[in-house]
Amino acid sequence: MPKYTNNLIHETSPYLLQHAHNPVAWNAWNEETLEAAKQSKKLLLISVGYAACHWCHVMEHESFEDEEVAKVMNAHFVNIKVDREERPDVDQVYMNAVQIMTGSGGWPMNVIALPDGRPVWGGTYFKKEQWVNALEQIAALYAKQPEKLEEYATKLEQGMKAMDVININTETPDFDTPFVASIIKEWSRYFDTNNGGIGNAPKFMMPNNYQFLMRYGYQYDNPKVSEFVNTTLTNMAYGGIYDQIGGGFSRYSVDDKWHVPHFEKMLYDNGQLVSLYSDAYALTKNLLYKKVVIETLEFIARELTDTSGGFYSSLDADSLTEAGVLEEGAYYVWTKEALKAVLAADFELFSEYYNVNGYGYWEHKNYVLIRKDSDQDFVSEHSITMETLQNKKSAWKSKLLKERDKKERPRLDDKILTSWNALMLKGYIDAYRVLGNDTYLETALKNANFIINNQLKEDGSLFHNYKNGKASISGFLEDYATTAEAFIALYEVTLDEQWLKTAKALTDYTFDAFYNESSQLFQFTSKKEQALVVKTFEYRDNVIPASNSIMAKTLFKLSHYFENQYYYKVATAMLHNVKPEMSKYGSAFSNWLDLMLNYTLPFYEVAIVGKDAMAKISELNTHYLPNKIVVGSRGENELPLLKNRFSEGKTFIYVCENSACKLPTTETEEAINIITH
Repeated sequence: MPKYTNNLIHETSPYLLQHAHNPVAWNAWNEETLEAAKQSKKLLLISVGYAACHWCHVMEHESFEDEEVAKVMNAHFVNIKVDREERPDVDQVYMNAVQIMTGSGGWPMNVIALPDGRPVWGGTYFKKEQWVNALEQIAALYAKQPEKLEEYATKLEQGMKAMDVININTETPDFDTPFVASIIKEWSRYFDTNNGGIGNAPKFMMPNNYQFLMRYGYQYDNPKVSEFVNTTLTNMAYGGIYDQIGGGFSRYSVDDKWHVPHFEKMLYDNGQLVSLYSDAYALTKNLLYKKVVIETLEFIARELTDTSGGFYSSLDADSLTEAGVLEEGAYYVWTKEALKAVLAADFELFSEYYNVNGYGYWEHKNYVLIRKDSDQDFVSEHSITMETLQNKKSAWKSKLLKERDKKERPRLDDKILTSWNALMLKGYIDAYRVLGNDTYLETALKNANFIINNQLKEDGSLFHNYKNGKASISGFLEDYATTAEAFIALYEVTLDEQWLKTAKALTDYTFDAFYNESSQLFQFTSKKEQALVVKTFEYRDNVIPASNSIMAKTLFKLSHYFENQYYYKVATAMLHNVKPEMSKYGSAFSNWLDLMLNYTLPFYEVAIVGKDAMAKISELNTHYLPNKIVVGSRGENELPLLKNRFSEGKTFIYVCENSACKLPTTETEEAINIITH
């Protein structure tokens, strides 16, 4: 029996359960805990992390498992542990506070707040001595001069409220090419044209940045931008950030050549990267990109998929070594000796291909596999055929995956989050759209039905989380935005209108529960839920695009599907209001910029009507066409773009712009020609 058990034992989050036997008297974030703090007039200690976070585990071991530290925490504070993935709203509010107080943020995040929740002190990782000293000083100040903390809390609250303020743009909306070009010009100063990526180490993959830049390079015929995107995608796929043996991407690279990753694997990264590489393959027909999509989805199916059809959240960075020590990357790295034992005579060629040398060396006799050369260059240099290389690679991966499976696997965070599932769902849909693999569509439909059957409530609202057959946290804006976007994409490859209508219903619900008239944006937390100390409006794009930018794009698309002028007006106003800030920092507004291209360049509605509609759509989907929506039916249909367009025995393609259509054609190539010229 464990010596200690606290209130986290009743939770479902793997991260919270990891702390259930700490001597710290942890509680979950809920109304009861917050009310207890108010009644006892004790300060709140709010510690935020997530299951795959290496430094969260370090701080737990050093401080939260220590009985002396726990005595200080329990004596002076109501202690709350938060899984940031379960409660992104709480994380966002207190991360804003930490960034104001310290100038930076990260996890673990630790904040002291007044009993009413307003923060007064915070930071990220602390060593044990620093942590205890800080807690004792704050507890003493609160006991002797509480008014000082009260005064600071009031000032900080004002700063937090100002962080997400968007001023209404009173100028006439004007989205033009020179504005976008000026952002690209400034942004490109930070492009690493040798290794790919933005800036120096550490390097995050930022999939949405490259979705936009790929589209911009293609539609504006800008070879420099296109080349930069291809350099980035190629080097990410060559790097150790991509699991060369098992597929899938880690969270970020600690160096500038994408070599040594921070080894945790997150669902949200991989979902978006599958979409990105699928589109990149559609555009370039580069077989490397196709391989990345296939191998990443094999990884998702093997390691992050529940039998229910839901997708798990992450794999930890840390795993056990042969000596039983928890170490970062232990599962993924190789020594020369281990590789020689498995590969035997093939080791030399393998080590040339994957740089088991000074270029691929990491630390402690371990190597992180990384490529340097294209397959074409490699076969030329080593005088072997492409077929021989591909067969060898397949055999190498199979043997090493089998060997790796003998190791202790990284810890799995098996909670299911609606928003992240929707990102992965869209990844599967995009892979099916481009590669035509029916298994991908089957997986997508299973996941979409999982969301409908488990996460969608009778009143039209969504749950955010799911674990052990139970959903307990109400959805945030990100859940609605990502799910609606994925369902529209699913409609476009199936023509099953339930997905389009559900996307519309979710969007309509967000107007009731999230839309804020005064800011003309959607707030992150539902108006129907208990309010936090400040309202937050997520509008800056990050590793995951902002929920407001996804909403604006969804409204733009739905306005075309349903000829709904209100949706169009709101999407346009949202884009117009963030425009002044966009020019300062392109990377934080790439999804908004992608939407802006729908205004600066022609945007098409492609309506396909007739018995061969699905075949025509499949032909269309082999091409990269980012400036269109697809609507179709095999027979009569009442959707505005399809009404009165069915002709018995024929399949017509209508290419329309703002509902004004060109003469219909029966030839897919002709329709593509209209869109691309």
